[in-house]
Amino acid sequence: MNGNAPPIQPVGNTGRRGSGARAWPHVSVVIPVRNESEAILRAVESVLNQDYPGFLDVIIADGVSTDGTRTALDQLVGQDDRVSVVTNVAKTTPAGLNAAIAEAQGEVIVRCDAHSVLPPAYVRTAVEILDTTGADNVGGIQAAVGIAPVERAIATAMSIPLGVGNARFHYHGEPGPADTVYLGVFRRQVFETLGLFDELLIRNQDFEMNYRIRKAGGLVYFDPRLRVEYRPRSSLAGLWKQYWQYGRWKRIVLAKHPRSLRPRQLAPPLAVLGLIGSFIAASQNALWLGVPGLYAVGLVTAAVWMAIRRRDAALLLLAPALAVMHIAWGLGFLSVLAWRPTRIVQ
Repeated sequence: MNGNAPPIQPVGNTGRRGSGARAWPHVSVVIPVRNESEAILRAVESVLNQDYPGFLDVIIADGVSTDGTRTALDQLVGQDDRVSVVTNVAKTTPAGLNAAIAEAQGEVIVRCDAHSVLPPAYVRTAVEILDTTGADNVGGIQAAVGIAPVERAIATAMSIPLGVGNARFHYHGEPGPADTVYLGVFRRQVFETLGLFDELLIRNQDFEMNYRIRKAGGLVYFDPRLRVEYRPRSSLAGLWKQYWQYGRWKRIVLAKHPRSLRPRQLAPPLAVLGLIGSFIAASQNALWLGVPGLYAVGLVTAAVWMAIRRRDAALLLLAPALAVMHIAWGLGFLSVLAWRPTRIVQ
């Protein structure tokens, strides 16, 4: 436990391990949303259909949507008194999460995103894992599922080590302590002790929160049973924008918490620097073009192998999807190398 931070106390039934009857804690599910009129209904439906034995409610933070999302949410509120909506005037994910958490009454806070679909046993299983492990945040796998050809290729890229490194929440792994997890099921005391999500972090606010938990001596726990369906971007342009932001905000988080760096996070920027350097060097010696050539061959080989293995011709698009993820993330990371940590709230 960090000497400067008070201990994170357990909530709910954590102290009853091995006992007979279970006192299920009140669970509040928080969902930030903006302009997702179709996706949000599916996400909320998956929450309301949980087989959780205790009381469960859902607080949705609407970022001043302009596409009919708020109208759909207001209809949900009228149909089910477990649903409530708050306005997120900042229109960002961390601000939405914080606004919803501020209204939540649950002892356990479950994060859900508008593009996520929780399986029926998700909340119950997560609360049991909190109970048996004593963890402060638990989460599992971000199971990317694509429908259209480009989506299927992107979903595959987001589910293999070549695309996401050793971040096991993207594909599989044994249960145990982790750096971060997808979404997260938190003890309420985490936020009361360590504060809410950093609203300056448009992306990567979940990793930063999990880092603060671990720094304070808390436990972030991964369990593959907590598998959540996720619908990826439907175009390479959308994927580029997403991963450029991922890389950019990862660099900003590292400016705030330098010790949170993991080796896998350096791979994309180093690859980008290597490609740029090889093209520059090729002006003097064409042999340097072999570097980007080998990179391209590697991606194409992986794409062909996956297309054959899964018998899906759409996975030939895996090569450009992987290239977009690597290069966009790397460029986003490098674009803020000069960021000053003093500009970030400590």
